[in-house]
Amino acid sequence: MAGPDALDEYREKRDFSRTPEPPGERQAASRPIFVIQKHAATALHYDFRLEVDGVLKSWAVPKGPSMSPKEKRLAVPTEDHPLDYADFEGVIPEGSYGAGTVLVWDRGTYQNLTEREGERIGVAEALRRGHVSFRLEGEKIRGGYALTRFRTGKGEAWLLVKMDDAEADPGRNPVATEPRSVVSGRTLEEIGAGRDE
Repeated sequence: MAGPDALDEYREKRDFSRTPEPPGERQAASRPIFVIQKHAATALHYDFRLEVDGVLKSWAVPKGPSMSPKEKRLAVPTEDHPLDYADFEGVIPEGSYGAGTVLVWDRGTYQNLTEREGERIGVAEALRRGHVSFRLEGEKIRGGYALTRFRTGKGEAWLLVKMDDAEADPGRNPVATEPRSVVSGRTLEEIGAGRDE
């Protein structure tokens, strides 16, 4: 389980009297989850999150995930988020950290595939080492992916790459063709317009 400090950075950045984001109380499920949230903040990006040790490890992916094994997508790590953030969809108010509209673009469960010399490596350890492989079972995207760290330190950066498997489909671009939420069926614009309802 997550230690008491795992979500400190997340909570320090937010004023929960202003933002509708969850403070974090949900417990882990039997199968680890993933979520991809489309986030119209200062710049539009996709937040890719994997459940690891009771929190959502998170990366900002400017172009979103690709279905092509030949496309490497930049993934910049952000602070850990609580598990109940996987259900968050709404508007983070102006003046708040991460201000903008958030949509649950895809979600599901995932299976760790990371191995070294035939031995399975846990996701937390794999992330410490800088490479994790996993199989996503989402509503929009499925199949194997890998996250690989290529820069450490202050400008830490990773690459998110689709594995060359049966679900790889270079001709399919769900980021462009499937913009709606898997939770509400709404677009970012529709969610944003709902703030005055």
